[in-house]
Amino acid sequence: MFDSKIDQNLKRSIVGGGTLLVVGVLAFYFLRHPAVMDVGYRPQQPVPFDHLVHVQQLNIKCVYCHTSVENSAHSTVPPTSTCMNCHLVVKRDSEKLKLVRESHEKGVAIPWVRIHRLPEYAFFNHSRHIQSGIDCASCHGEVENQAVISQKKSLTMGWCLDCHRNPEEMVIPTREISGVDIDPQLLKSEIPKGPTHCSACHH
Repeated sequence: MFDSKIDQNLKRSIVGGGTLLVVGVLAFYFLRHPAVMDVGYRPQQPVPFDHLVHVQQLNIKCVYCHTSVENSAHSTVPPTSTCMNCHLVVKRDSEKLKLVRESHEKGVAIPWVRIHRLPEYAFFNHSRHIQSGIDCASCHGEVENQAVISQKKSLTMGWCLDCHRNPEEMVIPTREISGVDIDPQLLKSEIPKGPTHCSACHH
C-alpha cells in the first residue's frame, strides 16, 4: 500500500505515539493520582525534632505543643517559647538546638516545613473533629512512633468522604496520649457519620 520509507515512518510514529501515551498515563497516575499523591512526603526540617522521644519516651501530650487544636479550626505549630520551657535547662548547649536558641533570642520563628496541606478551596476544622472524639492518629498516623514525621494519609476528598461514610472503619477514638479532654461517654457511643454535602468543606 505504501512504499517502504513511508511504511517505516508510519510504524515509528505509531510506536512513538503509543510510548508517549503510556508514559503520559503512568506519569499522571504516579504524580497526580489521589491514591498516591503526597503519601510518604517527609521533608527535611530545620531542626531534627523527634516525636518518638518527646511523645513516647517523655510522655509529652499532643496538646502541650499544639495548644489550639481543641478550640481552633487550625492546629498551630508551637512557638519557640514552648520549646524553651524545657530547653532553657534540658540540653541547653546541644548543637542540634542551636537554631532553636537563636530563634528564641532573636524573636524569629523557626522556618518549619509544612507537611499536611489541603487545597485552599477545602476547609477543615480541627476542633470539630477533635471534640467529636477523633484522635490525631486518624489523619496523621501514630506520631509517637515517628522519629521523623511524614504524611501517612492521602487527605484527598475521596479519602475524607470514605471516612465520613464509614467512620467505624477509619476513625481512631481519642487516646490518652493526645491529652485532649473528652467526655468518656462520648468515646463509648457510636461514631456518627460525617456530612457528605459539598458545603460541609467548600464554603
